[in-house]
Amino acid sequence: MLIVTTFDIPGYKVDAVLGEVMGMTVRSANIGANFIAGFKSIGGGEITEYTNLVYDSRNQVMQRMWEQCAQRGGNAVVGMRFDTGDIGQSFSEVCAYGTAVVVHPIASEEDGGTPQSVAQAKGQPAAAAPAAPAQQPYAPPSGQPGQPPQGQPPQGYGQPTYR
Repeated sequence: MLIVTTFDIPGYKVDAVLGEVMGMTVRSANIGANFIAGFKSIGGGEITEYTNLVYDSRNQVMQRMWEQCAQRGGNAVVGMRFDTGDIGQSFSEVCAYGTAVVVHPIASEEDGGTPQSVAQAKGQPAAAAPAAPAQQPYAPPSGQPGQPPQGQPPQGYGQPTYR
């Protein structure tokens, strides 16, 4: 499944444009989420009940858009966008839309191939990104553990400067 916000996919050639596809949902938060969110809004900060509602809505509309793409015979969506709106005071509409296309990966001997498309053209899974180096525990550069290096005052000490 390839869904991209760009109008082309590096390493892939568009064979056919199948037209616009979309997924839509209208949601409202349940009374419990609204109640909890009301209390959280007094103190400020993220309201996770609404964040989860938005994530769930976006995932659902992307799935519906992908199902339309597959029904038309597509294997990718380009130019994907989200659109949102309010219906009344307590309902939110979320829509995902894009253009369903049929693409094929460009092999290495063709101009424009990428490592991902070459692997896919050979029927192999795309190579994963190299793993990040393992984090080493922090050790002070010199001196006793937990002490600043020699010649430097400990952070936060020293004479205050007043102006």
